Amino acid sequence: MARAQVPGSTRGWVVGTAAGAPVIISPGWAVAAVLLVALFGPTVARIAPGIGAGAYVVAVSFVVLLLVSVFLHELAHALVARRRGIEVRELAITLLGGHTQFGAAAPSPASSALVAAAGPAVNLGLGLAAWLVVQVLPPGGLAALIMTAAAVANGFVGVFNLVPGLPLDGGRVLEALVWRTTGRRSTGTVVAGWVGRVVAVAVLAWVLLVPLVAGRTPTLTSVIWGALIGAFLWSGADQAVRAGHADRAVETLALRHLMRPTAVVTAEATLADVQIPGEAVVLGADGRPRAYLDADAVRSVPASRRAGTPLSAVAVPLPPGSSVDGSLTGSAAVQAVALAARTSPVMVVLDPAGRVVGLLHAQDVVDALRRGRAARA
Repeated sequence: MARAQVPGSTRGWVVGTAAGAPVIISPGWAVAAVLLVALFGPTVARIAPGIGAGAYVVAVSFVVLLLVSVFLHELAHALVARRRGIEVRELAITLLGGHTQFGAAAPSPASSALVAAAGPAVNLGLGLAAWLVVQVLPPGGLAALIMTAAAVANGFVGVFNLVPGLPLDGGRVLEALVWRTTGRRSTGTVVAGWVGRVVAVAVLAWVLLVPLVAGRTPTLTSVIWGALIGAFLWSGADQAVRAGHADRAVETLALRHLMRPTAVVTAEATLADVQIPGEAVVLGADGRPRAYLDADAVRSVPASRRAGTPLSAVAVPLPPGSSVDGSLTGSAAVQAVALAARTSPVMVVLDPAGRVVGLLHAQDVVDALRRGRAARA
């Protein structure tokens, strides 16, 4: 499963490196391996009654092949990502499969789709190869059973991962298609996330309803696995929808809509010389912004004392780097504000010619992003 940039890393055992990134096996995979052997062993014994203890040899061999298949799936994501110029942070094998974590999101719809499709394509290829091997093996033997299980597992993983709903790889492909069509990644993320929610419900419904329609009672094991997979898919889809709305809030952000109109004054003036409807920017002798006047601070000075009060008495210094380009929009605007906010929570907004056109409060940007996310939640 391809995963965009995510903070932190997976806990587990680092067993090597691939595509320039660590390969991690989480404790959850060990739990899954034990459960698979315990569940698959008796199944093999029922299919081949005369196999005896060999049933568990088949089960262990199947789990090892599954581990290799998951690794190759994630390796395919990683190699294609590297080829497309995307940093690979880690390849992890976990309780419910695995994921590949990247340093940044794919830069284009084509890159995103290719990276996502690479994993399932490898599984389908492995499944086909295993099926071809089965055709030349003696039927009923250990090797035939193992390769049949490998063919079925890889075929299922490949097809299931291509279902077009996030967090599955097929969801990432759908996201890329919508992104390519609409020009907005966020729209693709939301659409694929909603489809993922439907898939999550469908998985649980399938586990419960198919046996009931056939006149059987769902087994406890199938219900537990169905609930676990459904919850995993729902959680991933829900996160995708929320992330898509958050990205949309960023995409529609424009600094010119958030800046506050401001007067421009020189440092030599006094409060009595300046009519301030709101806030104001104080220019230095070189004509550059040096400070700003807060309207509340100005109003706190009694009218009788304004004539003798220099602007410097109530001005807040603007350190270097506390200005932004008012024409910026989207992620570029967010990055510029984040950088300027390191030096000052209030920044000067400049036009392309370098003239002061307003003041921007970092908190206003934060509030705008929150409103955008909440409106679509």
